[in-house]
Amino acid sequence: MTTWYSRPEAREWTAPDGGPSVRAFHATLPGYAPTPLVDLPDLAAELGVGRVTVKDESARLGLSAFKVLGASWACRHVLDRLPGAHLVTATDGNHGRAVARMARHFHTGATVFVPQVMLPAAAERIADEGAGVVWVDGDYDETVRAAARYAAADASRALVQDTAWEGYEEVPGWIVDGYDTLLAEIDEELGGAPDLVAVPAGVGSLAQAVVAHYRRSGSGAPSVLVVEPDTAACVLESLTAGAPLSVPTEDTVMAGLNCGTVSSLAWPVLAGGCDAAVAVTDAAALTASEDLARLGVSSGACGAATLAGVRAVLADPARRAPLGLPAEAVVVLLSTEGRADDAGARA
Repeated sequence: MTTWYSRPEAREWTAPDGGPSVRAFHATLPGYAPTPLVDLPDLAAELGVGRVTVKDESARLGLSAFKVLGASWACRHVLDRLPGAHLVTATDGNHGRAVARMARHFHTGATVFVPQVMLPAAAERIADEGAGVVWVDGDYDETVRAAARYAAADASRALVQDTAWEGYEEVPGWIVDGYDTLLAEIDEELGGAPDLVAVPAGVGSLAQAVVAHYRRSGSGAPSVLVVEPDTAACVLESLTAGAPLSVPTEDTVMAGLNCGTVSSLAWPVLAGGCDAAVAVTDAAALTASEDLARLGVSSGACGAATLAGVRAVLADPARRAPLGLPAEAVVVLLSTEGRADDAGARA
C-alpha cells in the first residue's frame, strides 16, 4: 500500500487568481470571529522547526468544524437562485450539520443523507438542527448518490454537496470558495504565508482550497501536505497513479475523511499543485488527538490527523527533505474539527 507521495516541482504550479472575497459575507453571520491560531512550542521542538501553530476550528460559527464556511456560502448562492428551496445533502458528519444549520438560518428545510457507519450521536446533532435524517445502507459514495437522486426527483429541492462529479461542479466550487476565509485568517495573523501547511483530506475539497490559495502568484508557495487515513487514501493513490482513482474504504476513527473518490473539481488542482501526501493510521491520529488535548487544543481524529501526518513526514529525513523547509520553518496544522466529547459544550 502506498503511504507517501512527493513532487516538489508542484510548488512551481500557479493557480488562477481567486474570485471575490467571501470573508465579508461570513462576517454577516451570527457569531463570526476568526478562529484561533494556537502556538505549540513543545511540538515545534519535537518536530525540529521554528514554530508550530494549530488553526483550531473546534468552535467555528457555533459549530464544531470548519465545514460551515463552505456550506454557508454555497447555500446563500443556491437560495439566491432558487428561493425557498429545500436543501439536500449527504454527509459523514460535519458538512451535513452545517447545511442543516444554514437551512435554519435561511428559513427553509433540509434533508441530510448519512451512511450506515455514522455514529448515532452525529446524526442526532444534525436532527437537532431541524433537518430530516435519512440512513443509507451503504458507504459515503453510495450516500452521495442517494442524496443526488432524491434532490433530482423534485424541482423544489436543491443539492448542496461538497464533492464534485462531471455535470455537478458549480455548487462544490462555491463550497471550496467559502473555505478561503480560513486561509485568509491564517495569513493575516502570521503576516504572510507559512512554510508548511498540513491539511486533512476526504474528497479533497479543503485541500483544493489550500492548494489554490497558496499557489496563486505572490502567495509565497509554501509546501502543502495532504493527510488521509490509510484506509481511505483516495487523494494519495490518485496522485501516485497520476489519475483520479476510487479506492475501497474501511471503518476509521477519522470518519469525516472516510471517502473513496476524489472530487472531480479538486483533482486538477491537487494534481497540479499538491507537493506531498501521506497516509496515517487510526492509532497515530488518536495519539495526536490526545496530545493536542493535553496542550489545550480540542481536536478530533480528523483534525488531529494533520499532526500525525507531519510527525510521519518530518521524523523521516527522506520524506522531510523534499519539503524544502528552512531551519526556522513555520508549520500550520489545520485542525478541522473538535473532539466529539467536547461537542456538547459547543453545540
